[in-house]
Amino acid sequence: MIDLHYSATPNGQKIAIMLEEIGAAYRVIPYDIFEGDQLTAAFGRINPNHKLPAIVDNDPGEGGEPIAVFESGAILQYLAEKSGRFLPASGAARAATLSWLTWQVAGLGPMGGQASHFLRYAPAGQDYAVERYTKELNRLLTVLEKRLEKSAYVAGDDYTIADMAIWPGRASAFVMGMGLDEWPAMHGWFERIRARPAVARAMARDDLKAPAKYVGRHQTLDEKEWSNMFGEANQAAVKGD
Repeated sequence: MIDLHYSATPNGQKIAIMLEEIGAAYRVIPYDIFEGDQLTAAFGRINPNHKLPAIVDNDPGEGGEPIAVFESGAILQYLAEKSGRFLPASGAARAATLSWLTWQVAGLGPMGGQASHFLRYAPAGQDYAVERYTKELNRLLTVLEKRLEKSAYVAGDDYTIADMAIWPGRASAFVMGMGLDEWPAMHGWFERIRARPAVARAMARDDLKAPAKYVGRHQTLDEKEWSNMFGEANQAAVKGD
């Protein structure tokens, strides 16, 4: 049994998809990040960075103690190696998979997150930041489009953890008003993955769906929610205050 410490963000969804793909037994432990559920000392012992998702593998094999893993890229790689699936064992295919996985967690994910922040949460008047991050997001999506013009999946002919890492964030771009019409290769890739039974199961599970307050282009946070997400409470958690 794997415990999935979860909020319904793209990072959380990619792990849920992987768990469904490998047929793992898992329990969803939901967190309301606006309420600061992730800022507790107990969760800090699982992930000292106080961000979601994280997993605890209660049966890592050979009688070992439970293993906690945080950061979505690391979790995907851990589960791929544990299951022997969706990550080639060696050679060019493995290198391509890890390259595109790292591209997502180091580039596309953070840039998309910044664009989302300034579009959805920041006070009005952030025109420079909105332009900066939306332009960079579009540049990265162009990189992805060009890749998918040449390849069925991002790492090659086979579906891998790199696709799982990218797919939920591309879906969330709809929230920011970024449709798929201008990205035909990406559109085909998106639909191929959406049709996978494991992806459909993950998207349909009630305990994996986003609460209504996560959805929508513009968000208004009260003082407590802002503190938990971006302010003093968020800072204090890592200091142990």
